[in-house]
Amino acid sequence: MAHQQFDIAIVGGGPVGMALALALCEYDYSILLLEARELPEKVDDPRPLALSYGSHLILHRLGIWENLIQPTPITTIHISNRSHFGHTVLTPKDAGVSALGFVVNYHNLYHTMGRTMRDAGVSYRTNALVTTIHTDQQHVSITYRQDEAEKKIQAKLLVLADGGKLAEQIDGVRYHVHDYQHTAIVTNIKTESIQPETAFERFTLNGPLALLPSGEKYAVVWTMPTEKAKQILTLDDQLFLSQLHEQFGERLGNFIQAGKRTSFPLILKYASTIVGHRSVMIGNAAQTLHPVAGQGFNLGLRDAWELASEISRIPYGAPNEPGSSKMLAAYSKRRQHDKFIGRTFTDSLIKLFTADLPLLQTCGGIGLAILDCLPPAKRLVARQMIFGSRK
Repeated sequence: MAHQQFDIAIVGGGPVGMALALALCEYDYSILLLEARELPEKVDDPRPLALSYGSHLILHRLGIWENLIQPTPITTIHISNRSHFGHTVLTPKDAGVSALGFVVNYHNLYHTMGRTMRDAGVSYRTNALVTTIHTDQQHVSITYRQDEAEKKIQAKLLVLADGGKLAEQIDGVRYHVHDYQHTAIVTNIKTESIQPETAFERFTLNGPLALLPSGEKYAVVWTMPTEKAKQILTLDDQLFLSQLHEQFGERLGNFIQAGKRTSFPLILKYASTIVGHRSVMIGNAAQTLHPVAGQGFNLGLRDAWELASEISRIPYGAPNEPGSSKMLAAYSKRRQHDKFIGRTFTDSLIKLFTADLPLLQTCGGIGLAILDCLPPAKRLVARQMIFGSRK
């Protein structure tokens, strides 16, 4: 039996993979999206996502934004270093935008994108576990299992948006990995007082602590050494809130209620190359960052948008397209600077503010104070966080 043919196959149907599929809908390509999980409606993931204003613009263009449930805007970001002098406050005026970003729930975004994809007629197969990938001069052959049956397709271009699980089957791809040996604890809390639309990034020697406005609550991303995180996760709510409050300080009064806690390990992982023969990696398949400053998902969304833009430049009917070495080289070059700056920015923040060196910590506090007094520098930092970097 002949393999079913597609122009583009996207493996990984999370928000980044779905964003690419939606961005390509207006072009005359046959697209298949394969996702190992069930339908989005059956996936419940309470994690908060801090979307930059730039990501909001992308989601608006994809027809997603207007259907999300009450995204909470961020109009102030307060950055401080525990027990040290100096802080920085970023506002939309610093970046020339109406909001610095927005906080949404992962599952709400995922469910909304799933509905939009079905309405757009995207070919979307769930419970589809890809097992093997094979490339030749003209195609990528993909084998996957669905409903206990083995199925095969061919595509001119393979896009991996699966977190990197299949990258080892792409010739020339290897990962650089640094294990921070830290864990992020995620939860929602209620506080005695609220500073509307204000996000807090609090650096401590254990790791950064972020409080993100989420309706009448705050979404918390608290990072720390893994052994300490294991202890914190065993505490009852009262002791947990007490420990959290001690690290954060008094800006929001007492912490009075905690929701369900989840956790995940923290690593820096990035591919030696993001392109292979008729294949390309985006999102967490290309890079996984520390959650400090909320850059990871926003970087992945830019990957999808920029790849769709590069594909859109292909003249209709051009030979070997999409997926030619010329197209893939152009995309790789286009994304190189943004990816490098994104991972360097987040990794440097962790190294600077978690180093147990009094002089370095003092310099970090002074740096925050100086940054707060320099509008051009604040604009540079704010726009890097919002829009990423271009060479």
